[in-house]
Amino acid sequence: MQKFLLSVDKISAFVGRTCAWLILALTLMISWEVFSRYVLDNPHPWAFDVMSMMYGTLFMTAGAYTLSQNGHVRGDVLYGFFPPRLQAGLDLTLYLLFFIPGVVALAWAGYSFAADSWAINEHSNITADGPPIYPFKTIIPIAGAILLLQGLAEIIRCIICLKVGDWPSRGDDVAEVDIKKLKDMVHVKDEDIAKLDEYIDNPNRKPS
Repeated sequence: MQKFLLSVDKISAFVGRTCAWLILALTLMISWEVFSRYVLDNPHPWAFDVMSMMYGTLFMTAGAYTLSQNGHVRGDVLYGFFPPRLQAGLDLTLYLLFFIPGVVALAWAGYSFAADSWAINEHSNITADGPPIYPFKTIIPIAGAILLLQGLAEIIRCIICLKVGDWPSRGDDVAEVDIKKLKDMVHVKDEDIAKLDEYIDNPNRKPS
């Protein structure tokens, strides 16, 4: 089961990291459009639509990735003090009551939107000759399906935690700096940090 959970994490992480490159593409495109509009006096009517679709794709595909890293915002004021079993019970209840119905509705509605868009060869109507929208709307059910898969993995994690009393491990990825690991890497001891703090507070006094 743990192998399955980590495999789902890897799928979500792969999709999230791959689509994260849209940030670079979006930055370059916005920069070029600003230059083209104000310096070359040659704006592109389709640029706004394409930027919106790129940002929407990035936003939607980041959902499963963020969930796989347990990075979504939650009210941690009390949650963080709860024992793992209580956390798992609360998470499982919320997943079943809100997450699953909401994401299933998202994927189903997204499929309908995408099918209709492909059927009519839908293009943006913001400009006279807008870019096609159907590829972008296809991302909606795909992102919903991946998010639903990751949600099922999280439900299994909750059930395992309720049984064993501890959370199963997750796939490692880029995260905030782990101070303990950083200190181990550079061979820094707590007493060395205390001496440095003492020296910063009293710069005229030599550290012991």
